[in-house]
Amino acid sequence: MLAPYLGLFRLPGTLKFSASGLLARIPMPMVSLGIVLLVSARTGSYGIAGAVSATYVVCRSIGSPLQARWVDRYGQHRILPIAAIIHAAGLCGVVLAAGAGGTVSLYVLAALAGASSPTIGSYVRARWSHVLGSSSRLQTAFALEAVVDELLFMIGPPIVTFLATAVNGSAALVVAMVCGLVGTLAFASLRSTEPPAHGRGGGRTRTQPLGWRLLLPLVLANAGIGTLFGSFDISVVALATAQDARSWAGVLLGICAGGSMVAAFVLGTLRLRTPPLRRFQIGAVALTCAVVPLPFVTDLRLFAVLVFALGLTISPTQVAAMARVEQTVPVTRLSEGLAWTTSALVAGVALGSSVAGQVVDAFGASSGFVVCLVAGGLAALAAMVSGGRPTPATPPAPSEPEAADQLARGSSA
Repeated sequence: MLAPYLGLFRLPGTLKFSASGLLARIPMPMVSLGIVLLVSARTGSYGIAGAVSATYVVCRSIGSPLQARWVDRYGQHRILPIAAIIHAAGLCGVVLAAGAGGTVSLYVLAALAGASSPTIGSYVRARWSHVLGSSSRLQTAFALEAVVDELLFMIGPPIVTFLATAVNGSAALVVAMVCGLVGTLAFASLRSTEPPAHGRGGGRTRTQPLGWRLLLPLVLANAGIGTLFGSFDISVVALATAQDARSWAGVLLGICAGGSMVAAFVLGTLRLRTPPLRRFQIGAVALTCAVVPLPFVTDLRLFAVLVFALGLTISPTQVAAMARVEQTVPVTRLSEGLAWTTSALVAGVALGSSVAGQVVDAFGASSGFVVCLVAGGLAALAAMVSGGRPTPATPPAPSEPEAADQLARGSSA
């Protein structure tokens, strides 16, 4: 089963950008929780901690598409080092401001860090698309990145909690800052696999339309899926707490992520002929259906089985969404298109957490899963109305041997 994945790394440069991209993505599951743990410990207020963390998340979702547009226009090697340095400075400022007790500065610095946060996952996927073109192995590459994402979200929160509680309150953010800075600088320095810039100095002067007619339903569907995720996390914690088993919350969330990782790994070994849009539609409906029994289950052992099944639907849906974006937007704006869907997902998570928290407070733990169900239904509806033939203005994709030759020439240049 490993053969399809190992085959990806036979192309020159792919192992280097995948490994450095992994290092650069370590902050992804760490920063938001790290901010909550640090600020709450320093200020004694979970309200301030949650608001500062939300500021980071919201500004990240706003800044990511703009950053990606600049990356598409001027190149990863020009934009990402600047973004990484600003992001690291912002996180460093949050650590210092938390120690100094400056509440206003916490919000400002969290906003700076969030807006400049490199969305490395989008840029790694853009490199895979550039290297593999329209090859069938692109699905395997996207599945690999989904496995990496789920793995990070499984191990990230426990590491953050350990560093913040057993080492130092600021240790989690410092580790995230260093990994993100070093990984992003290393990733940006790998020029042979970098997609070409399409703006000033990149050979094009007129920006191609992003294709919102086809992209917008995908963005809205991802916002709904993100809302489902955010409300699910809050509801799981509430359910475990109501059952006097709060420690089970992390286990249940890890089981869900494990199911998603298993599905992504298996998906990468398959050769599917079903178009990405159809797979995304089926996945969005399956994701919603998997949520249906959750409001009615209180036994945590049965709940664990159900959330594993829910996890099995997550990665296939997200991989199909990324493949549909790659198929839909112009190659000259691929990073931006991927960033829009990712930002919608992140914004949805923040919205879902907020709404589900209010619902749980008012109606009890299980009621939060009703928010999941509503969000999933809206996401499925948006996915089903997606349609149309993708017509991005993309240059002909090289065959796999041609891609290997081009990369080899780039590496030796």
